Amino acid sequence: MQYLLDTANLDQIRECFDLYPIEGVTTNPSILKAEGDVPLGAHLRAIRALCGPTRSLHVQLLARDSDGLLGEAARVAALLGPETYVKIPVTEQGLKAIRLLKARGVRVTATSVYSLAQGLLAVAAGADYLAPYCNRMEALEIDFRNVIEDLRALIDRDGYATRIVAASFKNMGQVNDALACGAHAVTLAPDLLRAPCASPLVRDTVSAFEKDFAIGHGAQDLIGALEEGV
Repeated sequence: MQYLLDTANLDQIRECFDLYPIEGVTTNPSILKAEGDVPLGAHLRAIRALCGPTRSLHVQLLARDSDGLLGEAARVAALLGPETYVKIPVTEQGLKAIRLLKARGVRVTATSVYSLAQGLLAVAAGADYLAPYCNRMEALEIDFRNVIEDLRALIDRDGYATRIVAASFKNMGQVNDALACGAHAVTLAPDLLRAPCASPLVRDTVSAFEKDFAIGHGAQDLIGALEEGV
């Protein structure tokens, strides 16, 4: 199971890396737009530096034709290093680009996945990751749970190395369902990532523990109390 962070905000990336078991960052033009008028190359390099050698970075390409996608992928690799994943929509031209890029050893995340058939084509083309868009599918009355479950079953049956990184979430229920149905990874916006630990239930339980400890040990902290009678 992997958790990735769906943001391009440097402060949020630093904070979430410090607190959570995050294994990578995903970006797209909409996420980058939220950061305002920043130099794209420099900003992506800053994210790459934060990710370091152990966390992945996924960058969306924009060309509509395979030649353009190949050119963009080469530039991304030159700027951000070969360990960076290029995100390519699963279109006809995208499938061609995925196949050619994998033959060159480029890491690829196949995006804009809305169906089992589309995802399987990307698997066959050699994509490292598949990104089904869960909330968008649900809004279109497509059951993303069935799609993820079937994709995982067929990936495992045929021994492919492709991993499913579920994306586009509105709530933690969707996230939990995606993981339960077989997604290897999820990519979450910072606010959604923080939601489980920010629950009032958690806060109230911690407060109750603190009050009960104070009743028995007064103003001492735990370390001080442990020294009692030693």
